[in-house]
Amino acid sequence: MSTPNNILFFLTDQHRVDTLGCYGNTTVRTPNLDALAASGTTFDRFYTPTAICTPARASLLTGQAPFRHRLLANYERNVGYLEDLDDGHYAFTDDLQQAGYQLGLIGKWHVGTHRTAADFGFDGPDLPGWHNPVDHPDYLRYLEENDLPGYRISDEVRGTFPNGQPGNLLAARLHQPVEATFEYYLAERSIELLRRYAAERESSGSPFFLATHFFGPHLPYVLPSEYLEMYDPARIELPASVAETFENKPSVQRNYSAHWTYDTLSEETSRWLIAAYWGYVTLVDEQIGRVLRAAEDLGLMDSTAVFFSADHGEFTGAHRLHDKGPAMYEDIYRTPGLLRIPGGPSGQRSGELTHLIDFTATILDLAGLEPAHAVDGSSLAPIARGEDPQWRADLVAEFHGHHFPYPQRMLVTERYKLVVNPESVNELYDLHTDPNELTNRYDDASLRDVRDALLARLYRQLRDRGDNFFHWMTSMYPVGAKDYDTSLSSFEKDVP
Repeated sequence: MSTPNNILFFLTDQHRVDTLGCYGNTTVRTPNLDALAASGTTFDRFYTPTAICTPARASLLTGQAPFRHRLLANYERNVGYLEDLDDGHYAFTDDLQQAGYQLGLIGKWHVGTHRTAADFGFDGPDLPGWHNPVDHPDYLRYLEENDLPGYRISDEVRGTFPNGQPGNLLAARLHQPVEATFEYYLAERSIELLRRYAAERESSGSPFFLATHFFGPHLPYVLPSEYLEMYDPARIELPASVAETFENKPSVQRNYSAHWTYDTLSEETSRWLIAAYWGYVTLVDEQIGRVLRAAEDLGLMDSTAVFFSADHGEFTGAHRLHDKGPAMYEDIYRTPGLLRIPGGPSGQRSGELTHLIDFTATILDLAGLEPAHAVDGSSLAPIARGEDPQWRADLVAEFHGHHFPYPQRMLVTERYKLVVNPESVNELYDLHTDPNELTNRYDDASLRDVRDALLARLYRQLRDRGDNFFHWMTSMYPVGAKDYDTSLSSFEKDVP
């Protein structure tokens, strides 16, 4: 098979894996993503390296885990971490530019405050921040050029903060037709750039990488009525993990539940919010479909690889939480992962433990470049070609804080998940018997050997990677005999 010259990359924000038909949802309409899955490979165990926007997106850009690139928090809630990658920091766009690629990024950037997507070689309007920037000049120009009404909302849905103040906006009715939504605008700008790249490819043979990054289905779910009311709340079952009691869990989870006002909302409202979220998913799916149809009409699909994923998931009431945060549950760490490569088999499913940084390595590989430049990822191209490569047996994820510093590390295997929380209780879940992660079995005597083996595996992984979190584990857990100077000084060295 020849190496694909072109790459279309779609990234959503806060997208639950269980909202897609190709992942088993029989209600939400996602025909375009389902068709993409049917034409390529669906990764059933696809994870984010960290469930927070900026660090995850920086990992995709650099091919590095967050502890390595050091963008550890969203700048809007930063607590003293770096806000931009260092000048000269490696990004996969460095290699693609040198290989003659045209580079475009339409949509959410959120990888720093000063260095924009253009600083990394991307064409497209600068769209900063975590939410749809509905006051952006280019969006306003789009509305004016197409005689479309401006942004206006009503029927806001909020809970109540612990201090009695109105909570964060969770959803609202948008008084615009679908053609005026920010999501439609992003697809329109992507199609325009796609046509430009196709013409350039025709004249010069230059390949392209075009990313479309949607801000949705991130909350608040601000949607036209047809999407806000697309799914019947009465037919929606609340997540099983709303039975969460937070017993034997880190106390921060209960605090986060209060911050996101879950217990101040009625059950009816919680169902309605899920229905609204599903409507947002369908809106985004439709816009992805528009871009894919444009690529098909331009005759590009036979030479174009297509990627789809999200920076992380969303709680939507699971564990009595909304948004994301310091809780390493599958709801926010497991994400969709779809890959189609020309000539590859269709309708494949892979159960291998894969993650977003693997997509970075795969982009490089499919461009004929060195995938090892994504130092914390491995190319998925062999799997997408139907091969059976030797693969990792476990996966590490990390979290550093949001609103406040909160370090966590996670190891997930085919069956188990271990989470180390230095300030609180650690967590161990059996994903086979407890897929909703309601029962923390870290202190379960029957799983002591499993727990200790996982602790040792996580310790070795962190130490080999150079993630200094391992120092905490050296003295606290049964990870093996001390074989280095834990004081990091000369005090413990033998004196001849």
